[in-house]
Amino acid sequence: MTHRRCVFLDRDGTIIVEKNYLSEPQQVELLPNAAAGMRKMQAMGLGLIVVTNQSGIARGYFTEQQLAAVHNRLSALLEAEGIVVDGIYVCPHGPADNCNCRKPRTGLVEQAARKLRFVSADCFVIGDKPSDIDLGRNLGATTVFIRADDASHARLPGLCEPDFIADDLMTAARRIEQVLLMPHLD
Repeated sequence: MTHRRCVFLDRDGTIIVEKNYLSEPQQVELLPNAAAGMRKMQAMGLGLIVVTNQSGIARGYFTEQQLAAVHNRLSALLEAEGIVVDGIYVCPHGPADNCNCRKPRTGLVEQAARKLRFVSADCFVIGDKPSDIDLGRNLGATTVFIRADDASHARLPGLCEPDFIADDLMTAARRIEQVLLMPHLD
């Protein structure tokens, strides 16, 4: 297996502004410093993969076609900033569906690993929810929690302990850079 390091990024509240059950492409709005942070990660040679729970499909709030249009808009906004993501992986199921792809379960990452050939434990997971950090823990990956505000870290359950806390994706990219530059003990 090729030894490639990747960053798994949550979508809503991490890359784009959180909207309740986002279904309209024109509502996609990059968060401040999201593009700059992703560009920095990309420059470090890291693959960028979006993993997102989208239960709005299971709930009937929007269709897979509407979600594809949202992701096309997201990709276009990122490409305009010089960023190309290696994939967008979606869990369309509801919380009660007991699927393997809903974060914090690892099914989406396993799909990406088969296609993109990387070792998940050598990767990074960035997100703004406990399920993102728990996904990283389940993979043995390094985790970065994006806090939307000063109170958001206080809302993390006690068992959800990220490796790093960052205000935005640029700060997260700097943390990852520090990890990559640290000497490894063999």
